[in-house]
Amino acid sequence: MASMRDLIKNLSTVLPEIPKPERKPSLNERFIWTGFALILYLVMAVTPLCGFGGRASGTAAAGVCALTGSTGTDQLAFLRVVFASTQGTLMELGIGPIVTAGLILQLLVGSDIIKLDMSNPDDRSIFGSSTKFLTLVVIAGESLAYIFGGALGVLRPGQEIIIFIQLLLASMTVLLLDEMIQKGWGIGSGVSLFILAGVCQTVMWYTFTPISVAVTQTTQEIFGFIPALISAIFSTGFTYTTLASVAVRGYKYPSMLTFVLTLVMILVLIYIEGIRVELPITSTKYRGFQGVYPIKLLYVSNIPVILVSALGANVTFFTRLLHNYAGSSTNSYINYLGVWGNVNSSYPTGGLSYYITAPQGVDQTIADPLHSVIYLLYLVGMAVMFARLWVEIGGLNPKAVAKNLMDADVQVPGFRRTGLSIEQVLSRYIPTLTIIGGILIGLIAGVSDLFGVFGSGIGILLMVDIILQYYQMLLKEQVEEISPALAGLIGAG
Repeated sequence: MASMRDLIKNLSTVLPEIPKPERKPSLNERFIWTGFALILYLVMAVTPLCGFGGRASGTAAAGVCALTGSTGTDQLAFLRVVFASTQGTLMELGIGPIVTAGLILQLLVGSDIIKLDMSNPDDRSIFGSSTKFLTLVVIAGESLAYIFGGALGVLRPGQEIIIFIQLLLASMTVLLLDEMIQKGWGIGSGVSLFILAGVCQTVMWYTFTPISVAVTQTTQEIFGFIPALISAIFSTGFTYTTLASVAVRGYKYPSMLTFVLTLVMILVLIYIEGIRVELPITSTKYRGFQGVYPIKLLYVSNIPVILVSALGANVTFFTRLLHNYAGSSTNSYINYLGVWGNVNSSYPTGGLSYYITAPQGVDQTIADPLHSVIYLLYLVGMAVMFARLWVEIGGLNPKAVAKNLMDADVQVPGFRRTGLSIEQVLSRYIPTLTIIGGILIGLIAGVSDLFGVFGSGIGILLMVDIILQYYQMLLKEQVEEISPALAGLIGAG
C-alpha cells in the first residue's frame, strides 16, 4: 500500500493541474471564470469532430432528428443527459470519464478495498490525485471503446487516430475546467454546471423549438410544444379538438401532458428541497447568537442519482458496444446483458440494460408495467445504497458534521459542548434522513422518467437541485463577508 501511495504522489507531480488562486477571487471574478468555462463547454458541444462523417445530435435541429428518429439515430442517446454529452462533437464523451472514475474510486473506498481516511488531508490528496489519474485512463479507454465499438460508425485508420486525439484533448479540457472551478476560480463544480447547461438546453428545446420534423413521407409536425400549440390554434381555433391534438402526441414529441408534468415535478422538487429538520444551535464565540442548523430531507442532494445514472449508463454503454462487436443472435450471454433491435437502435429492447433504462414515455410505461416496476425498484434501491455510501465518503456523517460544528464554535443547547454529545444528537437524524432522502430522490427521478418529463426525470432532478445549490452558494458568499465561521455552516445540511 505504501508503494502505491508513493506512486500516486509521484504521478501527481506530472499530471496536468490547475493551481489554486493565491488570494480568494472576488465574486465578480468567479462569475467571469465560471462563464468562461460554460461558454467553452458550449462551444465544444457544437464543434463537430474533424473527420467524423456522421451527423451531430443532442443539440440544435440534429438533436430533434435524433430524438424523433426522423433523419438518423443516436445509438447512445440514453447517455446524453447524464454525461452532458453531444454526439459527433468534441463533447462526445462529455463528463462521462470524470463521473465514471469518481464512481469507481468511491465504490473502492466505500467497500474498504482501498483504505483511505477521508478526514486525513494526506489521504484526501491521494484520493484526488487517484481520481484525476483514473479519469485520464477512463478518457483513453472510452475514446477507444467509442471508436472501435462502432459508436461513431465505420472509420478509416487515419480517422480513428485523429478522432482519438480530439476526444482525448477535449475531455482533458473538461477535466481541467472542472478542476479550475472547484479550486476556487469559479462557483460550484464544472460537472454540475455542464449538466445544468445540458438539461436546460433540452427543456428549452422541447418547449420552444419551432422546427418541423417528418412524421411520414408526406406529413410534418412541429417538435416544440408551445409552437405546436400556437400553430394548432391558428389552424383550427381554440377548441377542445385543438387542445386534444397536442395533449398527448406520443413519446417522440413533447405534449401538453408532459409539459404540465414537468412543471409539477419542478414544483414538487422545490417544495421537498425546503423540508428540513432544524437543530437549534448557539455560538460560544458570539454571545447572544442563536440559530438553527438545517438538516435537509434530501440530505445527500443529487449525488446518489448521478452515481446511479453513471452506473446504469456505463453498463448499457458497454452492452451496446458488445452488441455492435459480437451481435446478440448467436451469444445468449450478451442477450442477458442487453438486447438491441438493430445497429441503429437507440434503446435496448431486452436483457439487463432494458430493465435499468427508463421507459420511453407514458405509452411504454403502460405497455410494459413490469419494466416500469423493475426500473423504479432499481433506481430507488441503488439511490439508497449510494446515499449511505456518499454520507461516509463525503464527510457528511454525524462524526464529521459534529467536528465542523465544534470548529465553528457552535454547540447544541442542553447538551455538553463535546464532539461526542453533538454526534449523538446528529445520529438521531442523519442516518434516517439519508435513507428517506435516497428513497425520495429515487422515486422522484423514477416516476418522472415513467411519465416522460422534458429532459428526463433524472435531468429535471439535477437541474432543480443544481440551481438551488447555486442560490445557496451565492447566499453563503454574502454571509461570509460578515462571518466566515457561520458561512461554513450554510448548505452543510
